Amino acid sequence: MVTNAPRDAGETAATRRWEAASYWPLTVAALAFLIAYTFQVIGDLRGAWSTVTTVVVVTTWVMFIVDYLARLLLSRPRGLWVRRHLFDIVIVLVPTLRPVRLLGALTRITTFTRTAGSSLRARLLIYGTGAALLLIWMASLTVLNAERHAPGATITTFGNAVWWAFCTVTTVGYGDYTPVTIPGRVIAVFLMVGGVVLVGLIVASFSSWVVERAARGHEDQLPATRADVHEVMREIEVERASGERVGPGAADGPDARP
Repeated sequence: MVTNAPRDAGETAATRRWEAASYWPLTVAALAFLIAYTFQVIGDLRGAWSTVTTVVVVTTWVMFIVDYLARLLLSRPRGLWVRRHLFDIVIVLVPTLRPVRLLGALTRITTFTRTAGSSLRARLLIYGTGAALLLIWMASLTVLNAERHAPGATITTFGNAVWWAFCTVTTVGYGDYTPVTIPGRVIAVFLMVGGVVLVGLIVASFSSWVVERAARGHEDQLPATRADVHEVMREIEVERASGERVGPGAADGPDARP
């Protein structure tokens, strides 16, 4: 039975229904934004094609604004919901972050049938790898858009921008390409910070996978996850409930004597 009791994030049954109905349309909108923005920047479009891509970008922006306002109006209490969904405000205000929604779709499409630990590890690896590639792609586009026509700029092609983004996100920093505009340098700062976090996440997930492979045949020495513990506790509760329904004298069999 669906109740109207708000969850800890201020969500209600109405917000959950809205999110379920709008999830894939917004995911498609995020993909459309990514494609349109990519063509707009790489092609340095002018005229009719520039108008088309701008319309797509603005339309996706309107869709995300409507989604945020609808969820806000349906939530109870609204103040709690706003505090728990600050990143949603950032996505609405910063258009280049909308493709982040595609990362959640990746884990929904991919199925995980192994242990809770491997499922969590797979999700982290997908999020980390996907976020790193998406960060590099969007940083390349935005820095190229900011730098291309600036005096003295060295990042003037998409190839240069991608090379610069890879060098920056991996903290290599050859210095052959550097942003000269203020927006370009701001993008570089965010890329440096995000790159350190994401590279660390990928390395940690991969290291955990290597440890799991090396420990095969010694499963009894592997640490249990919280989900594993909860599963064991549920099984114990089921067994205990079954024993209580049978009764204390049932185990003695039909020939038992008082």
